[in-house]
Amino acid sequence: MSLLDQLAEQHILAALREGELDNLPGAGQPLQLDDDSHVPPELRAGYRLLKNSGYLPAELEMRREAVELDQLLRGIDQQDECYAHHLSRLRMLELRLTQAGMSTDFLRGGYGAKITQRFSEEK
Repeated sequence: MSLLDQLAEQHILAALREGELDNLPGAGQPLQLDDDSHVPPELRAGYRLLKNSGYLPAELEMRREAVELDQLLRGIDQQDECYAHHLSRLRMLELRLTQAGMSTDFLRGGYGAKITQRFSEEK
């Protein structure tokens, strides 16, 4: 155990003895641990800070915006003056996601339609 680990352990034990850690929110509840095994160890602390602050990686933010635009476009008329603007923004996001190596199949909606069709055929 490193010196830093030993010092941290001593401070934690002292706080426990003095009751400073009693009645904390979530006491006695299991921890909700995130799976960050795909993140390199040297980046995990930074990623956790960003995640806890509400920030997403750029690719996930673009994906979220693309999903929102897709839903918006499904709900408005193609003759609407905003439709072309939103569609061009969606196409640009789709291109950027593809360049980043992410699949854009979630915008096609074909998978859900195929499942519905398959289940209706079985009846």
